[in-house]
Amino acid sequence: MDFSSLWKKEDWWAVWLSFLMLALLVAGVIAWMPKVGTWTTTPASAFKISDIPWFFVLGLSVLALAGVAVVAGGAKLRGFAAGFPIVFALALLAFVLASQKTIKVDYGLEYPIWALVFGLVISNTVGTPRWLKAAARTELFIKIGLVLLGAELLFQTIMKAGVAGMTQAIIVVLLVWYFCYFLALKAGLSKSFASILSSGVSICGVSAAIAAGGAIKGDPKQVSYTISLILLVAVPMLMGLPIVARYLGLSAAVAGAWIGGTIDTTPAVVAAGALYSEEAMAYAAIVKMSQNVLIGVAAFILALYWAVKVEKKDSGEKPSLMEIWYRFPKFILGFILASAVFSLVLIPGMGDKAVSAVTGLSSGLRSWFFCLAFVCIGLDTKIAELVKMGAGKPAAVFLTAQVFNIVVTFILAWLLFGGIVIPS
Repeated sequence: MDFSSLWKKEDWWAVWLSFLMLALLVAGVIAWMPKVGTWTTTPASAFKISDIPWFFVLGLSVLALAGVAVVAGGAKLRGFAAGFPIVFALALLAFVLASQKTIKVDYGLEYPIWALVFGLVISNTVGTPRWLKAAARTELFIKIGLVLLGAELLFQTIMKAGVAGMTQAIIVVLLVWYFCYFLALKAGLSKSFASILSSGVSICGVSAAIAAGGAIKGDPKQVSYTISLILLVAVPMLMGLPIVARYLGLSAAVAGAWIGGTIDTTPAVVAAGALYSEEAMAYAAIVKMSQNVLIGVAAFILALYWAVKVEKKDSGEKPSLMEIWYRFPKFILGFILASAVFSLVLIPGMGDKAVSAVTGLSSGLRSWFFCLAFVCIGLDTKIAELVKMGAGKPAAVFLTAQVFNIVVTFILAWLLFGGIVIPS
């Protein structure tokens, strides 16, 4: 075993840095974070004057933490530090625009969409300069965000979804994953691309696509392509599903379960649920969390299958257990461990209220890292290249699978949350 990977690999640094932040939150060292407030006509009103210096502190802190991982991976800090302020500024701008009252309340367009758009505008107009690309550390930011997400996925919260929530999550993931995978192979896509697309559309979008890509050592361009599709498709679904649910006269439970099981980004799920009702938003969030839990399971199964079946078939050699260990995304271990510690150790030791305060702050940090990642995805993405990739076949596969997902999840939500199979 190469123990140097513990301080040289990005996956491990995502775990160490996330755990450091979570420890500082639990210890009370970090007890507050500056926030972007809701505004109507003047963006400046989104900020309290006293908070403005703290956004600089937040940016410098993220730069310092991420910089450690960048340097440990062999890159130069100077290059990363030169472009990071621009990436951070674009992320802040995404939060500001998403906090505008009409955009936030009436349309529910959250920060991931704006962050991606800002990055895309730069990369597809003037082009992303090399000095800025050095700061576009998409995977590092998203991996740190994923480990922080694990602290929010408490076992106690998942249990609130009960049998219905977990049953829907498991059935939807299995059916939609295999449908998309089969369709992708029939369309002539590679097994790795098919796996990334299938994980993204069936489990929980961006996080699952990143985890799947890490488990099978997939092409980063394929991961970025999938993420871009997920975020772009989330917009019409966010707006459309609550309207359809209201037209059909669905109960809040059924509408929330349907929304939570189909829309592929957590912020969009919450926003869409809120457009229907507060109760629907709660059901949507819980069902989405039930699917999020399956990230670790899916990553493990993919890593195992890829090593034992796919690559063995190609090379003729049987992989060792150590190879499977190397392949498994270490940030997923951090994700699982964070969830276990917060659920089984901190809840009994600190109480629900104290842990809720900590996860409230950790979710804020997690949002920042996700937002930075979405900006970077945009900066690294050329729309012309996306259109050329696979002659449009991956997009067609994804959209077809998403339609299948919408239909299957609607049926399951109606059966499980409508009192048909399980009495309400």
